[in-house]
Parts: sequence; structure tokens; C-alpha cells
Amino acid sequence: MKHTTGIHHVTAIVGNPQENVDFYAGVLGLRLVKKTVNFDDPGTYHLYFGNEQGSPGTIITFFPWPNAYQGRIGSGQVGVTTYIVPKGSLTFWEDRLSKFGLAVTKYERFGETYLEFDDPHGLHLEITEREEGPNSAWAFGGVPAAHAIKGFGGAVLLSADPLRTMRVLTEVMGLTRVGEEGDFIRFRASGDLGNIIDVKQTTMAPGRMGVGTVHHIAWRADDFADHEAWREHVSAHGHQVTPIVDRQYFNAIYFREPGAILFEIATDPPGFLHNEPFEQLGETLLLPPWLEPKRAELERILLPAEVRVLKEDL
Repeated sequence: MKHTTGIHHVTAIVGNPQENVDFYAGVLGLRLVKKTVNFDDPGTYHLYFGNEQGSPGTIITFFPWPNAYQGRIGSGQVGVTTYIVPKGSLTFWEDRLSKFGLAVTKYERFGETYLEFDDPHGLHLEITEREEGPNSAWAFGGVPAAHAIKGFGGAVLLSADPLRTMRVLTEVMGLTRVGEEGDFIRFRASGDLGNIIDVKQTTMAPGRMGVGTVHHIAWRADDFADHEAWREHVSAHGHQVTPIVDRQYFNAIYFREPGAILFEIATDPPGFLHNEPFEQLGETLLLPPWLEPKRAELERILLPAEVRVLKEDL
């Protein structure tokens, strides 16, 4: 029986790239660890945000589509992306989100207090406190390391077929069912980041991909050999899985589970330091070798997007 330690990354579609950087770096205090392009659509950025080095379990990635149509969150998608912060930090985050004018809902689920809010493009996010998981060493703007986001707590899945999705989580991905409360069933992976998945039992109208929606959720594979074993494992359970794809910072395979959510399995190595020093992560546009000849053309197409301290923190 194979089991993943949890979420590797979550990838979403957003709008203007500067608004995206201002929110995730400027407001949430995450580090932009890689500025590159969508290898399948090079005229679009692929921006990666995480802890100080973009560790697996902390990485949220974005395809900014300026002026694109708004998506609809619904069945077949990740409904909410959950972040965790150190114990005692929730008041800091409640005050900070209020300072930036965000509408925040505070509520309880499975004995935890959550702050739920949307990013500027409609993506549903929530923050809760947990002891588990290493603290981030990154501080930026008005977010000190003591209160910085550690990484993912997990996600809420909106499935078109919740029973079959839950079977995939346990029988294929190796998560353990740990609780039920109201409309949610909770599952736990073996790691300490991105390890809690809540599945909504009631189905919703189908989601529509567009700005403000999650494109896919990626699970962790330990290394390249483990990744190959995962591909065989997923295929043996009857799922159509892609060949292994080199994404420069990890290798990836993809399959759509029966509830219509796109799953990826990604390798922990090589990570974001293999082609950029720690001190300079995310500062320049990095292109894969096959796109380097098109750098001038791509830089003309891509809108400017830079990390900056926001006026509210000056």
C-alpha cells in the first residue's frame, strides 16, 4: 500500500500578475521562490510562492491570465485552500486581513478555528493554527517570521462523486479517514504539512475553470524512483495517468479522479535551488533551456510583476 505524505503544491488561475504578487507576497508574506512561465503556454507566467525555499507542502503556484473570464468554484475542484500558522498567531492574521480591507468569516470545523477569505481574484482561502509542521523562516513587509504562514494545512475538496473520491484518497493515495462533522469527512496523510483533507459530502453545480479557481492539486512523491512506482500504482487502480513530465523543479504525473478533480503527483526533488541561489530566489524571470531563445519576445508579452512592500506596511 502506497501513501503520500500530503500536498506538494496547489496550482490556481488568477488575473493580473502584479495583483497576484501583491497579495501572496505583500499581504500573506509568502516568498516568491520562482518566476517562470507556463511551459505549455509560454506567454503566461507561472509564479511559485512558498516558505523561504519553497519546500514541498508550502508551494502555491499561479497561472495569471489578465482580462480572462471569471471561473466558478464548484464540483470537480479544490473548493478551499487551507494555510496553517503557528499557535497564537490567529489574532495577528485577523487584524492583518482586516487592515487590508478583506472580508473575513471566522468559524469552527473539527474543533479548529478558521479565518476564511478570498484573494483579489476570487480564490477561497482559509487560515488556522496548528502546532505541527516546521515554522517558516521567511519575514516580509508586515509579516514577522514568528507569525508567518508555515505552509498548507490541507484543502477542502468539492467532488462530483464524493464516495468515489474518498475511495481514491484512501485506496490509492493512502490517506486515513479520521472524522466526520456535518457535511464534511476528514482524511489525514502521514506528513505534517498539507496533510488534512476535508471532503464535502454534498455535491454542487460543476465548477468552471477560469480566474479564481484551482486548476489542480498535487501530492508528494519522495523521489524519482518513488514517482515511477506511483505511476504504476495509480495505473494499476484503473486510472488513466499521463507519462512522467519534467517540470524543471519536480517531475509530474496527472490523472483525473472519478469526482472530476485533477490530481497531480510531484517529486520532492530537485526543488527550486538547483538553478538559482537561495538569496536570489524569484528575483528574475527564469526560462527552461528550450525557451531561452524566445526570452526577448516573452519579456515583451509578459506584464511587469515585482515583489514590493505595500503602502499599508510602510
